[in-house]
Amino acid sequence: MRDKRSNRDLPPINRRIRYPKVRVIDKDGTQLGILAFEEALAIAERQELDLFLVSDQSYPPVCRILDYGKYKYEQERKAKLAKKNQRTADVKEVKMRYKIEEHDYNVRVKNAKRFLKAGDKVKATINFRGREVQHASLAEKLLKRMAKDLEEVGEVQQAPKREGRNMIMFVSPKKSL
Repeated sequence: MRDKRSNRDLPPINRRIRYPKVRVIDKDGTQLGILAFEEALAIAERQELDLFLVSDQSYPPVCRILDYGKYKYEQERKAKLAKKNQRTADVKEVKMRYKIEEHDYNVRVKNAKRFLKAGDKVKATINFRGREVQHASLAEKLLKRMAKDLEEVGEVQQAPKREGRNMIMFVSPKKSL
């Protein structure tokens, strides 16, 4: 005996369609009109194709005559291609101290530019030790300078903000037109 839930998972084709009248679209896209279900199924069987329920939300429901195996293959291929072309943006971190030397700062900016050009977001973090927290204004000034240096490849997503013993700023890549 079949479980009712497994029946719901099956695609709405041929005899699984439970409507007395359906609007039928031929394999080449022409409308055949509103037909009795048995008549629509007979037309599909004569062409050695399947009757596939496209939309059950409209009245009467819309069915299409097509090769279901080929249709399913095309849908899977489209989904696989869409997944392949999808890219997630990672968050790369650039850490420094507010008393950073010029050359070290330039290296951090260069790395941040490289990350942004690759399409990743950048999290710029400045760590404070001990009483250095008192100089938060200097760290904020440094992060704003970094944002200005990165403005050709990125835009500030989150302005410099203090979180405990760190000051953080997020920069995301610029949207190309």
